[in-house]
Amino acid sequence: MEIVREAPRLKPRPVDGHKGTFGKVCIVAGSVGMSGAAALAGRAALRSGAGLVRVATARSALPVVAAIEPCYTTIALAEDAAGRISGKAIGAILEATLQNDVTAIGPGLGASAGLRSVIETLIRQEGLRLLIDGDGLNNLSRLPDWPRRRRAQLVLTPHPGEMARLWSGLFRDEIPSDRQEAAARMAQATDSVVALKGAGTVVADGQRFYVNSTGNPGMATAGSGDVLTGVVAALMGQGLDNFEATVLGVHVHGAAGDIAAETYGQISLIATDILEALPKAFAAVALF
Repeated sequence: MEIVREAPRLKPRPVDGHKGTFGKVCIVAGSVGMSGAAALAGRAALRSGAGLVRVATARSALPVVAAIEPCYTTIALAEDAAGRISGKAIGAILEATLQNDVTAIGPGLGASAGLRSVIETLIRQEGLRLLIDGDGLNNLSRLPDWPRRRRAQLVLTPHPGEMARLWSGLFRDEIPSDRQEAAARMAQATDSVVALKGAGTVVADGQRFYVNSTGNPGMATAGSGDVLTGVVAALMGQGLDNFEATVLGVHVHGAAGDIAAETYGQISLIATDILEALPKAFAAVALF
């Protein structure tokens, strides 16, 4: 496999660009009690250069999600009795995917049969650029033999626990202790880009892999992965292929965590600190 040692770069922004030029991103996320996850992902996508961000969330969670950030728009989705996005929302979600360049799903969703049906329908969509994170991965892991039904172009961003659940559903052997091997095998088996999060996040697409060098232990905090979801989704919409967007996303996300840790320290670091450090992180990285 080819080792990628440097993060890719974005192209300079054209002077006549408009919000449609820089990617339209839809984030399907959140549930009652988990509104923050949806808002973090949406805000991170905005701070990472997406021209237009829409956050699709459970109807009861929408007022909170909308109140947190005025710069993204929101879509109210049908919900179940527990305040999670319902399987009945699939029509609205599919309509949103057609109106956007990139779709991300997972932060704060919860798990249910209805959500599994949503995930299964989305991965069947030919050509859909789809990032799956968090509870999206937990629902995906419970779909038997799902790679055979995959038609979407997938980016999977599991932490070690989510990776273990995905692995047990697809392989008979135990997950390798070597993180590069684990990420590469998952990428090959699912024909996806895989970002195995953690110290030295590994990004693999079955032919290439990259080991990230930015970040610190303070980033092991609730919501950090939701921020990464927004960052990568935004970069996917700005002209990078899925592997390149994921590599640059984890690099900038880690750099933002390092910048935030300089101000707040690792002990006190929270996800919004990482988000607020994104502008400095993008400025510090040689993007063009």
